[in-house]
Amino acid sequence: MTAWFIKAGEYADGTGVRIGFVATNSITQGEQVAQLWPILFNRCGLEIAFAHRTFAWGSDARGKAHVHVVIIGLDGRETVRPRKRLFSYPDINGDPEETEHSVLSPYLFDAGGLTDPHLTVGRERLSEGLPRLIIGSKPIDGGNYIFRTERKRAEFVAGEPAAEQYVRPYIGAREYLQGGGRWILALHDAPPNVLAGMPAVRDRIAAVRSYREASRSAPTRKLAETPTLYHVNVLPTTPFLVIPKVSSERREYVPVGWLEPPTIPSDLVFVLKNATLTHFALLTSAMHMAWLRHIGGRLKSDYRYSIGLVYNTFPMPPAKANLSKLGPLGQAVLDARGVFPDATLAELYDPDLMPPTLRRAHQAIDRAVDRLYRRTGFTSERERAEHLFMLYEKMRAPLGIGIKKPKRRRR
Repeated sequence: MTAWFIKAGEYADGTGVRIGFVATNSITQGEQVAQLWPILFNRCGLEIAFAHRTFAWGSDARGKAHVHVVIIGLDGRETVRPRKRLFSYPDINGDPEETEHSVLSPYLFDAGGLTDPHLTVGRERLSEGLPRLIIGSKPIDGGNYIFRTERKRAEFVAGEPAAEQYVRPYIGAREYLQGGGRWILALHDAPPNVLAGMPAVRDRIAAVRSYREASRSAPTRKLAETPTLYHVNVLPTTPFLVIPKVSSERREYVPVGWLEPPTIPSDLVFVLKNATLTHFALLTSAMHMAWLRHIGGRLKSDYRYSIGLVYNTFPMPPAKANLSKLGPLGQAVLDARGVFPDATLAELYDPDLMPPTLRRAHQAIDRAVDRLYRRTGFTSERERAEHLFMLYEKMRAPLGIGIKKPKRRRR
């Protein structure tokens, strides 16, 4: 899809022709924005003339799924009109609401408050005040260390009882959100003499070595030298905060929360060690969700969290803001979840099933965090995103980060 935008932009360059496309909404989200839009703005000399933000594009054909699309109109810079029309869909299956703006961002919100309305977000480490976020463990083991059901785990332990101390819960996004369990062999600190006495474990170590040696990837073949280690080794010794990499777009909030040892997080969740209730409240707030929804990418239509694109670029509240009030509000969310110990996070955060007490606890965080950024708060998610984007531009300015605009081609 991006190639058609570039091809049309090059064709229309300097002609005054208006371009319009229906496109998947991915061109206004995630990493594609920084890859595509500087070309359209700088090389092709285009500006956004009008846009329809994300809505559902249906089909009457049997078995055809709805897709989420945008409509974007582009004018040449020489013929661009002073007012840009933006159509937003509070209900992606409903009718739009129209607003007018002097300039539109490639993320399809108002860019009139920006020094550079063409600004895009790349993978950077800009946020101050947030600890380092990392991915969970990634074994690259060919499945030899992982037990995907309780039955398989029990069968292995029954045949090799001494290995039980090295079998630990292994939690990815699916298990964290929907329940169920997987387990993984964690042999990192196992003494060689103990490993020597466990034939079934030795067979799995040998299988991991063989799997890695057969890889086409040189780094993976190098890992064969240490078959008892994972590729990424994250084995927390204290409680840790997790953020699922992918979360349903139906959810108003990504269910952030804590796990505890001996659980090992998989690389399908992100891990924040030594997190506080304040960090938890910020990351589950409507402000952070607005940044994720507008800047982060998608997997199909689901939210796809990113360390470099979302977490590391999230504009924190002003330095003078008092964050201490957020801790008790974060605890109130955890307490509201705790009332329903048998419910999964997927059930708790289903918009049709979410308990009123949990929703109210989240809304209290939203109001408090909003006021840390602006005393009057915000009336919509788009307002939050526009405000955060202005803060993001200010974060970049002192560092001299930016994309050098190439000269336009001359015909």
